[in-house]
Amino acid sequence: MRGGLLVAGTTSDAGKSVVTAGICRWLVRQGVKVAPFKAQNMSLNSFVTREGAEIGRAQAMQAQACRVEPTALMNPVLLKPGGEQSSQVVLLGRPVGELSARGYHGGRQQKLLGTVLDCLAELRSTYDAVICEGAGSPAEINLRRTDIVNMGIARGARLPVLVVGDIDRGGVFASFFGTVALLSPRDQELVAGFLVNKFRGDVSLLEPGLDMLHGLTGRRTYGVLPFRHGFGIDEEDGLRVSLRGTVRESAVAPPVGEDVLRVAVCAVPLMSNFTDVDALAAEPGVVVRFVDRPEELADADLVVVPGTRGTVRALEWLRERGLARALASRAAEGRPVLGVCGGFQILGEHIEDDVESRRGHVDGLGLLPVRVRFAREKTLTRPEGEALGERVEGYEIHHGVADVTGGQRFISDDDGHSLDGCRVGAVWGTHWHGSLESDGFRRAFLREVAAAAGRRFVPAPDTSFAALREEQLDRLGDLIEQHADTDALWRLIESGAPQGLPFIPPGAPA
Repeated sequence: MRGGLLVAGTTSDAGKSVVTAGICRWLVRQGVKVAPFKAQNMSLNSFVTREGAEIGRAQAMQAQACRVEPTALMNPVLLKPGGEQSSQVVLLGRPVGELSARGYHGGRQQKLLGTVLDCLAELRSTYDAVICEGAGSPAEINLRRTDIVNMGIARGARLPVLVVGDIDRGGVFASFFGTVALLSPRDQELVAGFLVNKFRGDVSLLEPGLDMLHGLTGRRTYGVLPFRHGFGIDEEDGLRVSLRGTVRESAVAPPVGEDVLRVAVCAVPLMSNFTDVDALAAEPGVVVRFVDRPEELADADLVVVPGTRGTVRALEWLRERGLARALASRAAEGRPVLGVCGGFQILGEHIEDDVESRRGHVDGLGLLPVRVRFAREKTLTRPEGEALGERVEGYEIHHGVADVTGGQRFISDDDGHSLDGCRVGAVWGTHWHGSLESDGFRRAFLREVAAAAGRRFVPAPDTSFAALREEQLDRLGDLIEQHADTDALWRLIESGAPQGLPFIPPGAPA
């Protein structure tokens, strides 16, 4: 095989990331050397590759579905929102500046088309197949002129397009028809057909509608994927804890100890990499929830202040909501608090920020002896170390540079030298995202939390987060293999869109 495919969607969150990952895992199990690709991603959940490049977490997850190491080529453009009006533009893994939506779509985006096509071409020269993910909908006609992620990339690379629709939302037939009918004739030539996602019930009841859709558009449906709970994949945006669904909705062992452990995550503005708590939610007996009121912290055994793209804004939000006072009270009472990345910075004494918020000196919560200065150069690393007597790995994505002036070191190297973070009593802080995915460290940390909280909670001795993630990716592969027409899908990837697909009026201007 030597081919490619663009997985588009009728809407955002139609299931493009899931379907792309599922197709990748199905192909790799057939012996195909496959890679994922998303030309442009907008997300606050990102990952650092081995070469120190920042890409969307969804593409890192899809690379794992392909059983390959993620690289910047797989997500050449990443937009990290800093508010309603602007985003940080990350190009080939490195930040290149802040742009308003008008400034980006007004000219900068279109200039990147050559770059993303070059990245895709390089991947296609190395892999048997490249499965691309679109963004939003290809029928966003107001953005078509500058599009580099949907029909722009499909036209530029002559990729067949599979349109995914979420039938659980309703209106999927109208969405499929309308998506095609709003595309220009040349764009329509590449739209091969449809894939129904999240179907509940008897497929035979859906088949007359699929036949009518084929008659109206001349395009077939490549599969009907049933609704499934608990797919643990890394989200682009939103507030779902991906593996929590697996723990709650599939057969898992009960808590090992006598108590459960309750974890409250402060839902700060511009929250980034909230996937950090997935590994906690994967533990039997750990209950994770997102909170935005101080009273919701009362019964929590651990409070997590997560990463954020707006550290100073999040700090102000915590104060406005009364959560800052609640966190200070917890610390004074010796009740556990964990700050990760921006959350770690918030727990410190003060912040000097002339980069992100440009607010200058801002007092932190003062729960950790840390002073933070924002640097223009972003730290992007994949460190390894030791904490609580266990090996730990993570990744760093931050502008803030922490000067730790006291407390106990949190993470150290093999010689005992401090690498990151600190601890005072039951308050911990670290810049390392993903550290809780290290099984031994996570268990040791939860034992410390349980002891400080006075809970008779015992971590399960055999929970493997990596194994759970592999299990979920295999479930996605099974979904494609069992409910899609894989023979037709194979031909589509290998040979491109069928010739002679009819034009559906009215179309859009060329």
